Amino acid sequence: MNIRNYMRIEFPSLPENVSFARACVGAFVAQLDCTLEEIEEIKLVVSEAVSNCIIHAYDNNGNKKIVVMASIGDERSLEIMVDDFGKGIADIKQAMEPTYSSDVSRMGMGFTFMKSFMDDVEVRSMVGEGTSVTLRRKFMYHDREALA
Repeated sequence: MNIRNYMRIEFPSLPENVSFARACVGAFVAQLDCTLEEIEEIKLVVSEAVSNCIIHAYDNNGNKKIVVMASIGDERSLEIMVDDFGKGIADIKQAMEPTYSSDVSRMGMGFTFMKSFMDDVEVRSMVGEGTSVTLRRKFMYHDREALA
C-alpha cells in the first residue's frame, strides 16, 4: 500500500479515551468521503480494539499506554493498528471466537464486530509483551447522486 496520509496517537489506558480514539480515527477516515454509516463502522471497530486493550490487556489499569495508528493508501484503502503493551493473548484463535472473553462479565463480541466490518483483521500477540491488532478495509466509490 502506498501511504498517502497517516496519523498516530498515543494515550493512557483510561476508559474515557475510547471515545477520544473513536473521534480521532473517525475524523481521519472522513477524508475518504465515506458514508456516515461507514464512518460509524470504523468508529465501532476502533472502540472495540481500544476497549480490549483497556479491559483485557491492562485489567482496567489506567496508567498504561495504547497507540493507535491509521493510514490511508492508494485506491481508498485504510489500515488501522491498535497496539498495547499488556499481558498478551495466549490463544489468539480462541480469543477471536464469538462470545469468548477472558472477562466473564463481557459479551466477547469485539473481534466478531471487527471481522464483520473490516476486510481483514490481523492479531499478533506475545504473552507478557502485548498485542497488535491491524484492521484493513478498502472503501468503494459511491455515486453521490444515487445516494441522495
